[in-house]
Amino acid sequence: MATPGFFRRLCAAGILLTTAGFAQAPRPNLILILADDLGYGELGSYGQKQIQTPHLDRLAAEGMRFTQFYAGNTVCAPSRSVLMTGLHMGHTRVRGNAGNRNPEAQSLQAGDVTVARVLQQAGYATGLVGKWGLGEVESPGEPRKQGFDYYFGFLNQTHAHNHFPAFLWRNGEKVPLPNVVTAVGEIPGAGYATKRIVYADDLCADDSRAFIARNKDTPFFLFVSLVTPHANNERSRELGDGNEVPDYGIYAGKPWKDSVKGHAAMVSRLDRDVGRLMAQLKELNLDERTAVFFSSDNGPHREGGPDYEPNFFEASGPLRGIKRSLTDGGIRVPFLARWPGRIKAGTVSNHVGYFGDLMATWAELGGTPPPAKTDSISFVPTLLGRGPQPKHDYLYWEFYEQGVSQAVLLDGHWKAIRLKTLAAPIELYDLASNLAEKPDVAAQHPALVARAAALFKSARFDNEHWKLAR
Repeated sequence: MATPGFFRRLCAAGILLTTAGFAQAPRPNLILILADDLGYGELGSYGQKQIQTPHLDRLAAEGMRFTQFYAGNTVCAPSRSVLMTGLHMGHTRVRGNAGNRNPEAQSLQAGDVTVARVLQQAGYATGLVGKWGLGEVESPGEPRKQGFDYYFGFLNQTHAHNHFPAFLWRNGEKVPLPNVVTAVGEIPGAGYATKRIVYADDLCADDSRAFIARNKDTPFFLFVSLVTPHANNERSRELGDGNEVPDYGIYAGKPWKDSVKGHAAMVSRLDRDVGRLMAQLKELNLDERTAVFFSSDNGPHREGGPDYEPNFFEASGPLRGIKRSLTDGGIRVPFLARWPGRIKAGTVSNHVGYFGDLMATWAELGGTPPPAKTDSISFVPTLLGRGPQPKHDYLYWEFYEQGVSQAVLLDGHWKAIRLKTLAAPIELYDLASNLAEKPDVAAQHPALVARAAALFKSARFDNEHWKLAR
């Protein structure tokens, strides 16, 4: 029987053909670099004035910058579930951060089809480095059971909150680290470090480049899921400063609070790691063969300690709200795409897309069809400037904390939100006239409110763990 490696070699040579009209040669390597809790306004290319992000700003200048791209959700696990499955929040498996209370509710299952699986079956070498959060070791949601040939990093998202952990995971095996960690809660190594030696994202950045070097001769898909600038929540509660970073770097002399310096330093460290990865692609002559995407899993946090305030950096830019909000500040994210010679440099797109669209987009770029059941529309026409670009009639979100909230974006600019209970009134905002989602114009547009109310019922179904309160 032919092995997956055999098919990969055929694909790399441009020999393997596919059905349904999907031409496979040439196919780019695909890299997604995902920040954790990075706000829409925290990159220089999106208006940031105080935090320096030169490498990401160069990526924007050499590629396409999207102005209205949305995360899967306003917190990490469900956002990543949307990203992996190409299904929006009404259909995807994981719809909230269940944590240790109910790990099964925060795990993908055997029947789920991830974009990693789709690309793996199309002949791509697939790797995940960094934070996963969608299944523990030996569970159905473990990355190797969801289409990844290789993974290194954090499986449990609470474990990932510690930037100086006692261990990481590599392909089902614990990799011990020399940090001395005070365990807090139920996960050993998930507290805060009393001896901080090895910064997890430094290891993950190095491991990402090692994956690229190992797979430079075959098409690969690499998901670089860094934890910066997420705070260490336990350290925030215990010591008051959860914005963990080895040093404050260029911000050490700023007349800022330490938590503010720490946040800025994390963002700039992330930027440095992106620069090193991009330099490696050029060194290995992979630059023009690789499509690189960058985004964040949701809006900015306010979890770095009692004296940390995201408004100091205007982290949400012109948007209202932060992480855990269904206003655009919680779900609209920076999104960059770069592929030299294919994506026109220096372009800005107002195309309305979201994480779920990466399934169809990457499948098309990889020369393979997406799953039959999907909430995904390819935006390859926008990326490559060819042909008409299909659009969503609506985008849908739901959020399970302090009740259940719902939001829907209609026709790209009408935002309807219902907060915490099905009995709450539906608010309506016109993003075309006010990005801060003010004022509520529901009374002036009853037809749009009725349309949103209908979608709050029809655009979703319950699963065994995630149900609307009735």
